Amino acid sequence: MKPTELKDAVDKRRTFAIISHPDAGKTTITEQMLLYGGVIREAGTVKGKKSGHFAKSDWMEIEKKRGISVTSSVMQFDFEGKRVNILDTPGHEDFSEDTYRTLMAVDAAVMVIDSAKGIEEQTKKLFKVCKMRGIPIFTFMNKLDRDGREPLDLITELEELLNIEGYPMNWPIGMGKGLKGLYDIANQRVELYHPYNGKTYLPLNPETGEVEGDNPLADDSIYQQTLDDVQLLMEAGNKFDPEKIAHGDQTPIFFGSALTNFGVKTFLQSFLKMAPAPEAHKNEVDDHEIEPTNPEFSGFVFKIQANMNPNHRDRIAFVRICSGEFDKGMDVTLHRTGKQMRLNNSTEFMADSREQVSTAVAGDIIGLYDTGNFQIGDSIYSGKQDAELPPLPQFTPEVFVRVSPKNVMKQKSYHKGIQQLVQEGAVQLYTMYNSGDYVLGAVGQLQFEVFQFRMLNEYNSEVVMTPIGHRVARWVDPEQLDPNMSSSRNLLVKDIHGDPMFLFENDFALRWFTGKYPDVKLTAKL
Repeated sequence: MKPTELKDAVDKRRTFAIISHPDAGKTTITEQMLLYGGVIREAGTVKGKKSGHFAKSDWMEIEKKRGISVTSSVMQFDFEGKRVNILDTPGHEDFSEDTYRTLMAVDAAVMVIDSAKGIEEQTKKLFKVCKMRGIPIFTFMNKLDRDGREPLDLITELEELLNIEGYPMNWPIGMGKGLKGLYDIANQRVELYHPYNGKTYLPLNPETGEVEGDNPLADDSIYQQTLDDVQLLMEAGNKFDPEKIAHGDQTPIFFGSALTNFGVKTFLQSFLKMAPAPEAHKNEVDDHEIEPTNPEFSGFVFKIQANMNPNHRDRIAFVRICSGEFDKGMDVTLHRTGKQMRLNNSTEFMADSREQVSTAVAGDIIGLYDTGNFQIGDSIYSGKQDAELPPLPQFTPEVFVRVSPKNVMKQKSYHKGIQQLVQEGAVQLYTMYNSGDYVLGAVGQLQFEVFQFRMLNEYNSEVVMTPIGHRVARWVDPEQLDPNMSSSRNLLVKDIHGDPMFLFENDFALRWFTGKYPDVKLTAKL
């Protein structure tokens, strides 16, 4: 690809994640976008347990059974001249680790908020990660088809709790059963909830701010109140600031209903105009910026997923391309080992369905079929450059269980399942220092339920889990370790690399230990 062609291709990319608290409608809005991209003909519903339809981005069997998203999925489509890469993330807090890593692979984030509930706890946590990265954040106030909180209250709460300016791009004309439409400030029009004389959009008079010509809402008191609200916003509210948006200091706010597909198209069109194309990534090797238009290929692994196709027992490494062009069959170097490899098998995604991809550019997400070469956080690159992309966040588990096979005759499938699922990074594997028994650690309890379900359904291995409960994990210097320091209150285990660590029963047990062994160095992370 010529330099000008590469630049044009990169400039068309829009790669973003959708974040929210569970049940705010994140998966539903994703599906509506896929409809506009021509990828699907009908949206699944997260309540597919009853209807038999399932959300396109929820491809795992357990997701279909429980009606929740438990793993990030990647969807790609073209819309109005842009190549869109959506990363739909799990909303449940027990899967925040997967979401945090995914947020390292995007250039912008869309925050979906339930207009009846406002800012919820998980939204705050995920927002902080976006804020830390300084990426643009776009807000979609969802479920306008239901009665919710006053729009001004929602924006005030957003600004106060998240410490970010809000700028409304449109304003609801009623809500719930009284929903009439949206006053589209950005596009100077009214978008009707129910079309009038075949029209969905009514243009506004630029001087008066009212609908030009025949207006079915002219005598509507809710519409008149909306005009007053909008005038107040324009006079006393924040001013639209593209610079602040680019640095994540101001969020454009859109109202709508994903379930009834109202306001979603306007949001998508506006988002694609304002969201950034792929930007430079820092090279940790020599501290310089790797530009997306650099002709040399580079990328990093932010996720590993086993058994996306259970029939083939495959393992996919999700790679965000940071620079250059990917070509099927190209040779790359794995920075961690210095080993060269040829990328013959690669794929692009539509949640559970995949197609072989022959080329891709910076901003795209590709999947590499992996036989065990990759780890989460790995950097790969072509040519003579030595590229290491910024490290991904690491999380110390808080909840632990002992795990063993129910049928000791199925040791082979048991060990294979554990090794493959652990490599995805959602659960951490430890072994008891003396006995060698397995211990699993995770950020939240639901991770264990998913692990147990997948072991049975994907590896035909029924496992028994014995809770150890919440523990405080600390690594210990091997040279200072005496196995006799271990007790029921501070279990001694080895991590997956063989490094020793203690799992303390609570903070009191940790303080007691440090008081008894003041010279022993304990660390929260390696």
